[in-house]
Amino acid sequence: MSDKNEEVFFIWEGLDKRTKKVTGEIAAPSEAAAKTALRKQGINPTKLKKKPKPLFGAKGKIETKDITVFSRQLATMMSAGVPLVQSFEIVGRGHENPAMQKLILSVKGDVEAGGSLTEALGKHPDHFSDLYVNLVRAGEQAGILEDILHKVSTYLEKFEALKSKVKSALGYPIAVIVVAVVITMILMIFVIPQFESLFQGFGADLPALTRIVINMSSFVVNSWYLMLGMVILIIISFAQAMKRSEAFANSVDRALLRLPVIGDIINKSCVARFSRTLATMFAAGTPLVEAMTSVAGASGNIVYYEATMKIRDEVSTGSQMHTSMKNTGVFPNMVVQMVAIGEESGAIDDMLNKVAEWYEQEVDDAVESLTSLLEPLIMSILGVVIGGLVIAMYLPIFKMGEVV
Repeated sequence: MSDKNEEVFFIWEGLDKRTKKVTGEIAAPSEAAAKTALRKQGINPTKLKKKPKPLFGAKGKIETKDITVFSRQLATMMSAGVPLVQSFEIVGRGHENPAMQKLILSVKGDVEAGGSLTEALGKHPDHFSDLYVNLVRAGEQAGILEDILHKVSTYLEKFEALKSKVKSALGYPIAVIVVAVVITMILMIFVIPQFESLFQGFGADLPALTRIVINMSSFVVNSWYLMLGMVILIIISFAQAMKRSEAFANSVDRALLRLPVIGDIINKSCVARFSRTLATMFAAGTPLVEAMTSVAGASGNIVYYEATMKIRDEVSTGSQMHTSMKNTGVFPNMVVQMVAIGEESGAIDDMLNKVAEWYEQEVDDAVESLTSLLEPLIMSILGVVIGGLVIAMYLPIFKMGEVV
């Protein structure tokens, strides 16, 4: 092994304190370290061997849904009275994703060594956000960790569902446009040149529309590689600009909010995220000013990020939350009024949950409406484009029929 500190997985068999045969997996830097860790758990290992590596060196990729399922499983086991370290062992051993399994057992090792769960999760910022870690910290401090883990799981499930709907709203028209372009290119490159060969033997002038389409086809056939290169270059440049230029990414965020229909869906999803995140933080007992930083990061758009940070600054100087929200000019009046009622009744988290549920349903309805509106529109566009190409190719044949 090139790195002595690199942890590997071992499959083990052994006897527990009641001399009952038990099996499992453990991550450790060496076989000796694995045996030592097992003995600390009260297990006398009888067999220990390295776990075979996955085929083709696949390590797996940790996605948000993996973290969501892990949180729900951990909360369920703690609710059933299973100790935290043992819960990690069970969840980690049963996970199919090798990367997620390694992450869980790494966190388990830190907790087993005497660290808090908050500290253990904080060592993996790529997988556990500041929001996640802050909520777990609040749960540990208040002694309600299992309740907080249930709330975190619910939050992540709602968050992922909402993100999926927004992606669907953005992805559907893009996918159909790509299909339309591919079909048009196929006609231009393979079909229309066949007609051009046929028309060369007519010995008559071609209609203007037919000449235009044939010229376009010739251009595409001779320059398709340049066009493809331009498209790839534009996509790569856009992706790099989004990644490297904060100003460019912020401009795209602002532009998306101004798009017809799509902008409305994104606005509603941002309000839902803001409300759901803040409600979860409130339920965990996190102070408002401290919670706002995590809420801003989860808002999903620079406009709402800046608005949330402005609310945080004003609330920290003594302003009421609903007043600060109104001053941003970003949040709908209904949301502001609901928060005002929550402040007066002392139930802001309940009101924010209601707002989140309302806007999540609004996003769901808007995506369905968008899909139902786009389908006939896109079919009409495809019909006009493809029908236009077909008509252009058959016009000379129609003219010949009239002459005869």
